[in-house]
Amino acid sequence: MSGAPAAPYLLHHLLERTAAAHPSKEALVDGERRLDYAAFREAAGRCAASLLAAGLAPRDRVAIHLPKSAEEAWAIFGASWAGGVFVPVNALLRPAQVRHIVEDCRVRFLITSAQRWETLRGEVATVERVLLVDDPSHWPASGVAVAPARIGEDLAAILYTSGSTGRPKGVMLSHRNLLAGSRIVSTYLGIRHDERILSVLPFSFDYGLNQLITATEHGATTVMLTFRFGEEIVRKIDAERCTALAGVPTIWAVLTQATPSFRKRKLESLRYITNSGGAVPTETVRQLREALPHVQLFLMYGLTEAFRSTYLPPSELDRRPGSMGKAIPETEIFLVNAQGERCKPGEAGILVHRGPTVSLGYWERPEETAAVLRPNPLIPPLQGADVVCYSGDLVRMDADGYFHFVGRNDAMIKSSGYRISPSEVEEVLMKGGALAQVAVIGLPDPVMGERVHAVAVAGAGGPPDKAELLAHCARELPPHMVPRDVEFVPELPRSPNGKVDYKLLKAERAAGTVKA
Repeated sequence: MSGAPAAPYLLHHLLERTAAAHPSKEALVDGERRLDYAAFREAAGRCAASLLAAGLAPRDRVAIHLPKSAEEAWAIFGASWAGGVFVPVNALLRPAQVRHIVEDCRVRFLITSAQRWETLRGEVATVERVLLVDDPSHWPASGVAVAPARIGEDLAAILYTSGSTGRPKGVMLSHRNLLAGSRIVSTYLGIRHDERILSVLPFSFDYGLNQLITATEHGATTVMLTFRFGEEIVRKIDAERCTALAGVPTIWAVLTQATPSFRKRKLESLRYITNSGGAVPTETVRQLREALPHVQLFLMYGLTEAFRSTYLPPSELDRRPGSMGKAIPETEIFLVNAQGERCKPGEAGILVHRGPTVSLGYWERPEETAAVLRPNPLIPPLQGADVVCYSGDLVRMDADGYFHFVGRNDAMIKSSGYRISPSEVEEVLMKGGALAQVAVIGLPDPVMGERVHAVAVAGAGGPPDKAELLAHCARELPPHMVPRDVEFVPELPRSPNGKVDYKLLKAERAAGTVKA
């Protein structure tokens, strides 16, 4: 490819443009390794050349199953450069879950490491070609083959997210979606070329991916960290003079409640922090501001199907405690009632998102796509197609246009920034045959937002050992999906149509009428 156009419209154009303008600027920090933008571009180019040489056709899916690393970063841009669709797979997922993603979107190419491939080999037989990042023979010395022509509306990525029922489904994002998300976030956060962004969220999460893209667009530095303890975050901020940190509520709880050095160190380099993936408790907000009085705190709300919807400017924290904020730039957010009419201020309704970050829908799930992406109810059909995203969340708006979360309108569990499908956890719990029935629900938790809780009916052999049951879950599921507890009951309540009454299960336990 001869270089990015003056106005980038494909994801990899951002890397090409920045590398041409600032080749020696530090781009990626991965432990002791440091790549400047010239090296970042060269690695992405080699990846693109390898994929094309291996027979990648336009829109072929390329799964990337790696820990947060420089390799994962250049593989994302390399897949885009080659004309493929990148599918970042969370490094915490178990082999069977990786298999579901690979088979669901018919992945042809898999980029991973030799160690991970050993655990996946028997699970992903449908993959046609595997490229190992630690095998030099899989990557040419240099050069990029000519990539196919595409436009911004073409499919760029598929991010897998759990819904309220069934297995995770792939949200399709165009190049236009990804570039719009970067542009919009950069606007209200004021991202600069001298930022050093500490990246602790996975690139399989739209929030984490956006950090990498915005940093690349502006020639900033992405400092990558996979952490177990809050002390590691504090040390990395200090050592790398990081200016930005994005997190989910769990991270802020860890820093404020279980990281003594967080209050002791001044972290003077830090300019702003951002939150999404769930509401931050008011007390945690207070503690963050107390520990970091010089740092701007942006609270945000979004969903993978439309990326980001609202943000609360730091200047409004005191005036609007608990608010989700206002619509992000270039976007209209409105609420509708059951009749599809716009809600009045103070009236609760479903949050609807209209703007350039609305996704292309779910991969090969037209009915589920149609339930979320619908014609704009406020515009007559004869005025042209205008697709908006229905969030499923109940929200109210005040007289000044600021939004406040009321509650979820589905059975999805949102814990520690992850959206969890109850049925996927239930399937694992039922595998051992010791349970006759189980229902998985989310219960309020001050740290995680919601904690995963299982309500089970024992099989003929009586209640199984709870510790063994949870250990089984830990072997089959990533940590955030493992129930915190299993509660045994004689039978599960049912609704009039014969289905398990999940709402009643949640309501009773949230109200304390049943010991959870």
